[in-house]
Amino acid sequence: MALTPEITALFAKHEELATSLSGRDKEMLDFYKGLQKLRHMGLAVPPDLRDFEAVLNWCRVAVDSIAQRQKVKSFILPGQAEADNVLQENWAANNLDSESALLHKDVLIYGRGFVCVGTNEEDPEHPLVTVESPRELTALVDARYRRISSALRLYGGTAEAPEATLATLYLPDSTVWYAKGSDGWEETDRDDHELGRVPIVMFLNRRLTGEWSGESEMTDVIPHVEIVSRQLTNMQVAGETIAIPKRWAVGMSKGDFADSAGEPLPVWQAYMGAIWASGNKDAKFGQFDGADLKNFHDTIAMEAANVSSVTGLPLRYLGQNSVNPAAEGAIRADESRLVLNVEDKNSTIGDGWAWVQGIVERFRTGQWPLANQIKTEWFDPGTPTFAQKADALTKLHGGGPILSREGTWDELGFSEPRKAKERAYWDAENSDPYLASLADKDVAADAVAIPAPVGN
Repeated sequence: MALTPEITALFAKHEELATSLSGRDKEMLDFYKGLQKLRHMGLAVPPDLRDFEAVLNWCRVAVDSIAQRQKVKSFILPGQAEADNVLQENWAANNLDSESALLHKDVLIYGRGFVCVGTNEEDPEHPLVTVESPRELTALVDARYRRISSALRLYGGTAEAPEATLATLYLPDSTVWYAKGSDGWEETDRDDHELGRVPIVMFLNRRLTGEWSGESEMTDVIPHVEIVSRQLTNMQVAGETIAIPKRWAVGMSKGDFADSAGEPLPVWQAYMGAIWASGNKDAKFGQFDGADLKNFHDTIAMEAANVSSVTGLPLRYLGQNSVNPAAEGAIRADESRLVLNVEDKNSTIGDGWAWVQGIVERFRTGQWPLANQIKTEWFDPGTPTFAQKADALTKLHGGGPILSREGTWDELGFSEPRKAKERAYWDAENSDPYLASLADKDVAADAVAIPAPVGN
């Protein structure tokens, strides 16, 4: 079935929006990959020397340093004190531990990301949840209700023929699939889910009130990356030219540049040694001083400090290392702005993931959960590695414990089967008479080791 006039007009709006965003999206992706073209003043690097261009990819560092600390732990339904097993099961069924990392990077690179929820004909108990590329999908927002009114995904193109050949239109009560033929777009399938809202959640980075577009996390970094990349390029050219000490010779004759048979010496051989052993008594030799490249090094160090100031990244993330490794307390202080930045982003992104789970529940049960009351729990971004988590939790659990044993397991991300196994190990140890006798000996030894108080 061909498009109706209303759907044709809707396609046109989305295609116009996609066109307006595509140029900036391509630029952001190039900067993340380090494939951008350097802009010069014209005299800085001649066209023949463009092969010397080098990129110091702090853009990737700015994105990955945040994304690596964004890891969802669990979801809690209204009225529950513990993580909901059904939501966790659907999260695992859609491989969202790994897919969510793609969403978080999209949001940081492009300023926006999308998650779609749909019917799973093969397994209705586990609705499909997919992360879609913001370069393929656009959304129109109803500002009054602060929700998406329609979304269109255009895809199916190739490198040789980039024009989209497939489309998916997301509407409040249906999702419709199209294919492009010789006569234009034709409907191929549809799902009339009757949700009453578009089953897509848009995630935005650095959103401002009144705006429904995000901003790339690389925006503040790009100018400094361009400066540093130009300096690296110029330093390479200088290293190949004026930085290498040049030699000079005076008082030479034409014969000094010929071999014993009178044949001219190859230029390279003459320069590298033959003429410097000349027997010409009038010849004099010397060497010019090579150029000092310290100004390039100082500029790069200064720009690293500038990037650190606008992003909150520690200077050591940008290659500026001290001789002695930082102590634990210094590392935590150094990363405090980075951790606060991640926590701020997790707050808004967590709301988005909670909305996704709300749509999942609607597909699964036919009922909407209480509005905006699903809560997303995150792992602590201040302890991104397992060793850091274990160290921090040991300090919280040891001495006068702040966390219980079970709470410590929760923070470490143990699954319910893993926790059940650990409980069985604890029960086995507590019921073992040999281990119990060792524990009693330890208690007795501790009691003997404590001296009795001495009276006045």
